[in-house]
Amino acid sequence: MHILLAEDDTRIAEFIKKGLQEAGHHVHVVYDGAMGLKLAMENNFDLLILDGILPLISGMDVCSNIRRFKTEIPIIILTALSTIEDKIKGFNCGADDYLTKPFHFEELLLRIKALGRRGIASPIGSMQYKAEDLVMDCFLKSVTRNNEEIQLTVKEYALLEYLLVNKNRVVSRAQIAEAVWGIGFNRGTNLIDVYVNYLRAKIDKGRKPLIHTVIGMGYILKGLE
Repeated sequence: MHILLAEDDTRIAEFIKKGLQEAGHHVHVVYDGAMGLKLAMENNFDLLILDGILPLISGMDVCSNIRRFKTEIPIIILTALSTIEDKIKGFNCGADDYLTKPFHFEELLLRIKALGRRGIASPIGSMQYKAEDLVMDCFLKSVTRNNEEIQLTVKEYALLEYLLVNKNRVVSRAQIAEAVWGIGFNRGTNLIDVYVNYLRAKIDKGRKPLIHTVIGMGYILKGLE
């Protein structure tokens, strides 16, 4: 399944992402409700996992907004909010399932499997990120610019994907490290800068620059839809 996970705790997000990938799922992670809502509305995911409490827009509000336009997509609320009132609110906002933290990962997998058996997963469509003439197709695992294919390594692809997910937003080196290399990454190295330069050489060389350095803050990929 192609799953969107909205979870602001990076350690929990990495734990869930790793487990779901090992189970054979494709996972996109966002860390606030606004980005979660944007991606869910613009793309065809098979399942959404939303933390109930998210920055910018709560997971509950993301769920209710999505339900106004997409009635078929399965949504799981995954949250520390555990009272019966919280659960009623979660189901009333349109969630198909509600799982409280702490949880057993095997239970999450079973609930995902159950939703899949119900046959309510949305049909797989194209999942693409675009910036100017740069296109990343997540199903084909391809990257093109001006229709010219660009070959990337696994880490280069993951880094570009993270920058595209956060298009027109500054992301820090710490955020990149946790999203692309994991929570055990040694932040004392300059590996992130090295990989950004690798990407620039392949993506921007001889073309309009898309990847920019924001001194003292991190990086931003700028581009129109």
